[in-house]
Amino acid sequence: MRAAIMRNAKIVVDTVPDPEPLAGEVLVSIHACGICGSDLSALKYGDLMVEASHEAGVPPSSVMDLTRDVYMGHEFCAEILDYGPDTIRQHKIGARVVHPAILIRGNDVHGIGYSNEVPGGFGERMILSEMLLVPVPNGLPSEHAALTEPLSVGIHAVARARIVPGDSAIVIGCGPIGLGVIAGLRLVNVENIVAADFSPMRRTLAEHMGATIVVDPSERSAFDAWNGLEQLSPPAIFDCVGGAGMLQGIIREAPGNSRLVVAGVTMEEDHFKPMVAIVRELDVSFSFGHSVEEFAQTLHNMAEGNIDAAPLITGRCGLDGVAAAFEDLAQPDLHAKILVEPGS
Repeated sequence: MRAAIMRNAKIVVDTVPDPEPLAGEVLVSIHACGICGSDLSALKYGDLMVEASHEAGVPPSSVMDLTRDVYMGHEFCAEILDYGPDTIRQHKIGARVVHPAILIRGNDVHGIGYSNEVPGGFGERMILSEMLLVPVPNGLPSEHAALTEPLSVGIHAVARARIVPGDSAIVIGCGPIGLGVIAGLRLVNVENIVAADFSPMRRTLAEHMGATIVVDPSERSAFDAWNGLEQLSPPAIFDCVGGAGMLQGIIREAPGNSRLVVAGVTMEEDHFKPMVAIVRELDVSFSFGHSVEEFAQTLHNMAEGNIDAAPLITGRCGLDGVAAAFEDLAQPDLHAKILVEPGS
């Protein structure tokens, strides 16, 4: 089959072995797969990602070897083609499904999208764990279902903030994760949401997802905008950028007793002054991924119309267009989410 893979820090399209499902696995064809900001980071900072993965204790089977081809793509919607041995076959052949970005094989957990062994969503076919399949409700387009993973990451970050009635929020960065955070805040009835991004397109998307105030950081601080709101308790703040220096900048401006959730990832070492956070008694937490329940609930919320993800899709390409799409996504004014459609 054909797939777009990472080889020597470049995206290339090549013919790779057809995947064959083992015990408990399912063979699927890919309808659509989103390109994630982490994919861009893997291409540019792959060595730093590998180093950090080892330091974080990620299982070796889930850490990519950059000297070999890496299968990419972890935000996907797929169609069941066949079952491997020892499967229940709960879903019909032809059913559309989504699936978290892991494959459970024996005692190993393989990370889908950054693997030397397990095909990813930037290819014609892949294999998934039957136990983790989530069926796509009838009527929800496959391209929307492919956004389940990035939106659920934002919703998990909201859960990490421990929102209570009357809370307000500040969202720094309105890429796909920041937009998912805004959608998650609306789901838990946060009324006052200040969102900041340099990109006019992303600010427009933030308004669509439910932000009440959007600001251009080059003209006005998100914290100044929040200060203009009346009689609000300390906000929940979400760093959805992850650039070096962002954490210290937010700590410097955050109101006392705020909760800060770091959802954006920087691959570089960063520094901040703990004394500032201590004096202001800030709660700082870090958010990664999502739970299986959050993943399924996100799909349900899209199907029920509680989250309108359609405007986030700003581009599409086939396998031969993946490399160019990576370049386009490096310019935040051009796109929010580009979907790879291997069959096109």
